[in-house]
Amino acid sequence: MAIIPESLFGWQAVESSPEIVRFQLILQTLDDEPLVAELDASRRGRREDYPQRAMWNSLIAGIVFQHPTIASLRRELLRNGELRQACGFDPLRGAAAVPSKDAYHRFGLKLIALQERLDGLFDALVERLRGLLKDFGRRLAADGKAIGSWRKSDPEAAVGFKTQGQPDGTPGQTVTTHWHGYKLHMLCDATHELPVAFDVTAANVHESPRLMALMERVRQRHPQLLARARTLAADRGFDDGADKKALYEDYGVAPVIPARDLNQGAMQPLDEQRSDTIYVSPTGEVCCKIAPFAANETQRFAAMQFMGYEAARATLKFRCPAAAYGLECKNRDTCAGSWRAKHGAYGRVVRVALDKDRRLFGPIYAHSYRFEDEYKHRTSAERLFYRFDHMYGFERHAILGLKRMRARVTLALIAMQATAVGWIEAGQAENLRRLRPAA
Repeated sequence: MAIIPESLFGWQAVESSPEIVRFQLILQTLDDEPLVAELDASRRGRREDYPQRAMWNSLIAGIVFQHPTIASLRRELLRNGELRQACGFDPLRGAAAVPSKDAYHRFGLKLIALQERLDGLFDALVERLRGLLKDFGRRLAADGKAIGSWRKSDPEAAVGFKTQGQPDGTPGQTVTTHWHGYKLHMLCDATHELPVAFDVTAANVHESPRLMALMERVRQRHPQLLARARTLAADRGFDDGADKKALYEDYGVAPVIPARDLNQGAMQPLDEQRSDTIYVSPTGEVCCKIAPFAANETQRFAAMQFMGYEAARATLKFRCPAAAYGLECKNRDTCAGSWRAKHGAYGRVVRVALDKDRRLFGPIYAHSYRFEDEYKHRTSAERLFYRFDHMYGFERHAILGLKRMRARVTLALIAMQATAVGWIEAGQAENLRRLRPAA
């Protein structure tokens, strides 16, 4: 932890304080002494023109003040004596204390080699947030973010694409975007919009396969946080039956991931081995055929009333829509003649086992109000990515190579977490969502 004079932290004036206060808050919050000690050890016996602590602090400053290049950071340090002193450079040397471009290059290579130390800083901050916020990790969200390459000649970058719905919400229409560069795979807390686990890959690595690797990382490094987790929301790009089953059975987390329409809207019998009136839509809605001869196919089916999830049986329970909603059902007599139907005003009850199709059926029914409410939390990842771009320097950057990109992403997420920890410990938790880009 950097030693900072206490007088710099007057939280009664946080709203009007400059960004340098947030920078020093981060330095005070980080438990980075082991990292700096290892950096110092690498220079033992050599001339110490530029202290490793000050160089490390200045890289954090480059993130806070959104400098896209080391050259930009150096110009600011040469100009700004207050920032030099805040980083820990010798004030008596003035601008001569600012490291050269080559010195920063060598320092960056050493930092890349210490990626595990950086990951340790990130994980330590996750644990501090878990201790400070009782609901941290209860709701999780997963998403992937495109990070464009600085140069097309970057040999480790690749071409990625993502297909999404139209911005105006036009049903059935999609738009595909392409980019050359990298991809950030993120697992975040959906309540406080803070990162929990992440990975950085080339842009052509799909998001879905990385999800379970992130969950396993959480289990290995944050078992108490995983024990707290209840739901995980993600978009259709993560729709995979094996992953959904593993999330619930292996990790105890209910997936809130809508199913893709793989049947072009066609309804399928719930049990293809029997002649019955119960059908399933391509996205997992359980329906009853109440008007088999209606001209419009959509009028032939009515959604069954969802009666809840039966954990002991691992089944979803549904009730006859005609009995539940008073609809006219032209198949009522046929349905009542089945040995599976109970006679009486309550109507037929249908149970669907999750193992019928793990992609379509989960402990939170995909066409229930609860699923709709939980799915809204997925947008927390999008807001986190907005801050990642506009506050932590990824709207424009000058990074080449996967290892450099991963190190830079880790630094940005560490700064994001450290800011949150500092505010919470200072009793200013309401500031978590008030961050604005530096001027």
